[in-house]
Amino acid sequence: MNNESGVQVDEAELVALSRYIFEQLYIHPQAELSILLVDEPAMEKLHIELMDEPGSTDVLSVPMDELTPGTPDRPTPQGMLGDIAICPQVAVVQARNAGHQLQDEMLLLTTHGILHLLGYDHAEPEEKAEMFGLQRELLSGFTGKEAPAETTQ
Repeated sequence: MNNESGVQVDEAELVALSRYIFEQLYIHPQAELSILLVDEPAMEKLHIELMDEPGSTDVLSVPMDELTPGTPDRPTPQGMLGDIAICPQVAVVQARNAGHQLQDEMLLLTTHGILHLLGYDHAEPEEKAEMFGLQRELLSGFTGKEAPAETTQ
């Protein structure tokens, strides 16, 4: 976890959420995940480098070992899950527009990013229903409250 964004967020809660998701999806507890919080100029640079798209975005995921969710009988092996970059400045705007707190948006973006690392996508309606359903389930289980609506760009 590295916060280079200049925005104060509860980093410990993001790490706890990541551990919770690892447990729920049977990811090896020592699988490596990097979460980087960056400001808008840094996120725009990453967005151009990784996606060849201009402008800042809320979250980017860079998978490494292409790990997928495990099962109780066959947990995911230890390895490098990948990197997530999140832009809290974009998250502030999205949270305000959605009517919830910044930390709720940060939890949502962290969950969204981890699911992308695990191979989930939302390009097709069926994929979107599966990914966002799992996202809501994980967030609700972690927070004990209804998960916020999807706000990622």
